[in-house]
Amino acid sequence: AFPLVYGSAFNYLMIPLMFALWGVISRAVAFEFHVHAIGSKRFWGWMFALGSLLAPFGAGVALGAVLQGFPMKHGIAAENVAGAHALAFDLVPHYSGAALTFLTPFSIWTGFGAVIAASLAGGLYLCARFVPGDVIHERAKKWTNAFSLLALAGIVVTLIWSYAIFPWAAAKWTGPDWWVWLIWFVVILGFAYKSMMAHANQRDFVALLWGEGVVALMWFAMWATMFPYIVPNTWTIQAAANPADSLAVFTLFMTGFVPVMIMYNWYQIWVFRGRYTKKAMYAGH
Repeated sequence: AFPLVYGSAFNYLMIPLMFALWGVISRAVAFEFHVHAIGSKRFWGWMFALGSLLAPFGAGVALGAVLQGFPMKHGIAAENVAGAHALAFDLVPHYSGAALTFLTPFSIWTGFGAVIAASLAGGLYLCARFVPGDVIHERAKKWTNAFSLLALAGIVVTLIWSYAIFPWAAAKWTGPDWWVWLIWFVVILGFAYKSMMAHANQRDFVALLWGEGVVALMWFAMWATMFPYIVPNTWTIQAAANPADSLAVFTLFMTGFVPVMIMYNWYQIWVFRGRYTKKAMYAGH
């Protein structure tokens, strides 16, 4: 839908996305090898932990870097190999920054924020999947309590920092519709409170749903704040979008594909809806 954004942004975000991809792959490899390893279980355990940290950290750094925007310029010199002629495409914009332009204090912070959010989601998931009183459940519960407070603090810090360094965000949040953003922030805090209370009462699946609601509300608020930009101060949605006929084909395809994905994932959730103990988990595997 946005080919020019993909082309320029992936050039800009090559390094953090590479680390995120490496983290996802290493998690999958370590998960499989750890079960069958005899003398190297500790190594694969650390590999799984490292991948679990790198994946959200790289994605979080990339998100923070996108919010900052990136430098662009027009004109690409492409050499015609057959005729050894240089062809200038003046209308094609491309990324003009350095390899480490993405690396700023804010992007590093959003990387840590993503790790906190992923750790909280993982803790809630483990609490929902394992029987209360089980060793894994109790350990996850302690971590989840800590990461809940860290996540709330992270939300406040990110909002204050964003207000300070992004004029487009400050203009939206303090403009004529400031009261809408205030209500939205209160709703987010309400969802977070309901998640923490449900977790405290051992209604862990409900706590997980409330937590997912917090993430959904924050994503919507972020996109509403950036609108009409898809990359702040770099690309607007209208300027970056494909032609109308291409968008129509894409929309028709996704209209049929998204319900299939939803049904498949819901089927997975329904099949594996029961809770486990650590002993039963290993026996079943």
